[in-house]
Amino acid sequence: MVAADSAEAWTRSTVLRHPAAVRFKWRYRDERLTAAGRGTARIAPPDSLRLDYASALNIRTGAGVVVGDSIAWADPADDFRSLVPAVPLLWAAFGIARPPIAGAEVAGGAIPGGVVWRFVSGTDTLSYRWTDSPRELEAEWRRGERVVARSRTTYDAAARPAAARIDFPDAGARFELTVLGVDTAAVIPPVLWSRRR
Repeated sequence: MVAADSAEAWTRSTVLRHPAAVRFKWRYRDERLTAAGRGTARIAPPDSLRLDYASALNIRTGAGVVVGDSIAWADPADDFRSLVPAVPLLWAAFGIARPPIAGAEVAGGAIPGGVVWRFVSGTDTLSYRWTDSPRELEAEWRRGERVVARSRTTYDAAARPAAARIDFPDAGARFELTVLGVDTAAVIPPVLWSRRR
């Protein structure tokens, strides 16, 4: 066991310094369907994210807001929740590690070429592994012995997330995204946090 403040300091180092709009293309598949499209994640540090997405030809569109580890709202709710069933791993896909929740048992620290952390709260375990070469962030969420989701995020030469994959073993599902551009001068209108349009 280690002091939670060491882990919290590391997670803060992964947070963006300024608001940003991340444009990406995505692909989702499970045992029943395959879909692909484009999206935008508007990130307001330290803990707010608005995700807008559209499938090919805009057949399906949706949006939602995540604050911390919770979905504040989503429209349509079922589509968003099926696309984003593991909020901490959605954050990890954009290169941001969530801090341990209050009261969590914390273990980990530096390893050769990176760091590892494990946060345990009740039956939930959230683990991170960061490596410098290649630059990657891996995350895993377990509920008891069951792996709910795993993710791997790779970075570009400018040390920004370039691509990510989230796997959901029980559902046989995978969500992949490839970053197309990052706008660090983005202005995020306040209305976007409260409603879809």
